[in-house]
Amino acid sequence: MKVTIVFDNTSAREDLLADWGFACVIETQNRKILFDTGADGRILMHNLQLLNIEAGGIDAVFISHNHFDHIGGLSAFLNANSQVVAYLPQSLRGVRKARSIIHIGPHPQKLADNLFTTGELEGIEQALVIPTKNGMMIFVGCSHPAMRTILQRANTFGPVYGILGGLHGFNQFELFADLKFICPTHCTQHLTEIKERFPTKVAEGGVGKVYEI
Repeated sequence: MKVTIVFDNTSAREDLLADWGFACVIETQNRKILFDTGADGRILMHNLQLLNIEAGGIDAVFISHNHFDHIGGLSAFLNANSQVVAYLPQSLRGVRKARSIIHIGPHPQKLADNLFTTGELEGIEQALVIPTKNGMMIFVGCSHPAMRTILQRANTFGPVYGILGGLHGFNQFELFADLKFICPTHCTQHLTEIKERFPTKVAEGGVGKVYEI
């Protein structure tokens, strides 16, 4: 699996634009997924272009939750590629341009081969779960729901290897003790503490960062 961060609060390159929000592109053996779309469509499309990621080559978009900093670029992306499958939380309505729209309720489920969701937890946010050769990888937008619940839901699909995305106010650090890969991005409030506790496991966020997992 290859993961490229395309929207984040910080940037790893001067030519890539940073802004409040998050998005990444996940490439597996048989699909390419846009996870969230950041806050600004112009910035999202700019970064995709400079990272040589063609919008038309993406076959699915997964939205974690209905907050502006995660859906702000959705319209611009769908204008460039309306042939995607859109996996949207139940609370997000009004999207009509996608080829297929699937609203996700509160229960964990398989979306497609090797593609799972925790379900929309606490009525606000879903996380994407994808298997890798090392274990299950969790992608989170802001981690508004309890992290214990996110991890428990993801673990129903298999042992969890790592997590990537916004961790908001998460501070139950012991829950990450068994993880092997931690990439805190966007809204993570306790970034310093996470780095101090897991110095060998933490990977830097920022637009342009690419990870092979």
